[in-house]
Amino acid sequence: MSAPDPDVVRRAQRGDLMALDEVLDALAPYVRRLCGPIALQDAPDAAQETLIAVMRGLKTLRDPAALLGWVRVIAVREAVRAARQSARAVPAEPADLPAPGDPSLAADVRDVLDRLPPEQRAVLVLRDLEGLDEETAARMLRVPTGTVRSRLFRARARFRLSWRDEGSPP
Repeated sequence: MSAPDPDVVRRAQRGDLMALDEVLDALAPYVRRLCGPIALQDAPDAAQETLIAVMRGLKTLRDPAALLGWVRVIAVREAVRAARQSARAVPAEPADLPAPGDPSLAADVRDVLDRLPPEQRAVLVLRDLEGLDEETAARMLRVPTGTVRSRLFRARARFRLSWRDEGSPP
């Protein structure tokens, strides 16, 4: 995802509503992609809360070039918060996850992700989808690096175990 033009971000920070609309429109798909695998069925709410937080806090962002990193932190935290609050176990639409080829594979992956705690889903998204290193993920989640490592280890192990239990291919 490419960040919105820094000049547009600066205009939005100064109160230009057209620029703010352009920034939020550009960020919305990225935010949904981050929130989906973490917040599952509550992803739309988490994405909306993220965009509201971005809109409210945009004036405080010092460097427009840091926009995507700042938004990523907000999105992951909102998604984890929404997932923690949810007692439901209904998965979000399988299309929220990238699935090469077979659509039923996406549904199987989503079903396995549903069984992971939100904290483990967040680490999987940051490390495996976003490609962040452990230290960066730890800063974003406000936990020690060792916690990220253990959550990632547990998440991958639980994912593998659940995947095999479902009779899906290894």
